[in-house]
Amino acid sequence: MDDWPRLVDCDVHNTMANRLELLPFLPKVWHQQWLEDGFGVGGKPWNAAGLERRDADPPGGGPAGSDPHFLLEHHVQPFGIDVAILTGTPYMNATSLCYDPDYGTALARALNDWMVEKWLSTSPRYRGSIQINFSDPQAAAKEIDRMAGHPGMVQVIMCSVARMPFGQRFYHPIYEAAERNGLPVAIHPGCEGLGMSYPPTPVGYPTRYLEWQNIVPLTYMAHINSLICEGVFERFPSLKFIAIEGGVAWLPQLMWRMDKNYKALRDTVPWMKKLPSEYIREHIRLTTQPIDEPKDPGHLVQIIEMSEAEHMIMFSSDYPHWDNDHPRMTLARFPRPLRARIAAANAVDVYGPRLLGNASVRHAAATDGGGARG
Repeated sequence: MDDWPRLVDCDVHNTMANRLELLPFLPKVWHQQWLEDGFGVGGKPWNAAGLERRDADPPGGGPAGSDPHFLLEHHVQPFGIDVAILTGTPYMNATSLCYDPDYGTALARALNDWMVEKWLSTSPRYRGSIQINFSDPQAAAKEIDRMAGHPGMVQVIMCSVARMPFGQRFYHPIYEAAERNGLPVAIHPGCEGLGMSYPPTPVGYPTRYLEWQNIVPLTYMAHINSLICEGVFERFPSLKFIAIEGGVAWLPQLMWRMDKNYKALRDTVPWMKKLPSEYIREHIRLTTQPIDEPKDPGHLVQIIEMSEAEHMIMFSSDYPHWDNDHPRMTLARFPRPLRARIAAANAVDVYGPRLLGNASVRHAAATDGGGARG
């Protein structure tokens, strides 16, 4: 067990069976609004495939990802996943898109309490993400401080859409709280163009779901560009920022363009002490899903190597969504030393002791699961 963990899944989507499930954790004043309107953030282009895999529906009923025991049986144990980081559904990260910021903050708090009671208490393999309403950074910081004391919470999570890029000082209270508590901040797509957010592309709204899905990395590039150029990592030097479910192939192009322009325009950002690519390598982390699939799999490895990003990439499945990635097939794309880093070592570096937990997790990993290891 010296090499434990051997496989960490950094994006597993858990959800609730129905809206009634959240009521015990939500102040009564918000019950009717939640039952009638949910997050109230509207829709996005229709996807004929739906969101979840049909075979992931729990046998006892409810949507895919709503039964913590079945999720263990169907995904975690068969693939030998030692730790599954629960990120909720994309709409669970949408509290900041509510028109009423107090409602969004109440929902975030309720979702965190629900996560602890229903999911983290079910299995030592589960780790949670702290939902926040980033449209109210002061309230978000208080929620981070409240939940950071739970050892099973390993990161702060936000939806990737926003009315201001994430590097702007408006968000500093969130980063200060995350750094103070030793937590990385993660973003996840799914809400582009919803609620109060702007169109998901700089030129407007896409017509088809395919268009929407293809262009998601634009959001990630914009936020990382902002974080670096606004000097977030000079102000918060130990902060790590995780871009979940955005792919990786766009990384070198962004690095090269930022480095080139910085050399000519560095006087406009005097707080930056080194090349943008250096900040990116030190502070930014990416997850594999949706894995980029060039005709020659070796080209993806070359992209990672030319970016010097071997330590930046972490495995994620995106279970139980329609396009989720099979751990064995995904990891087989990489040579063995890189495969081991992506499978677990990079996640251990980022999440640290909170990920590793205690001896009970190792015992569970050794005794109750199968082993389709990469």
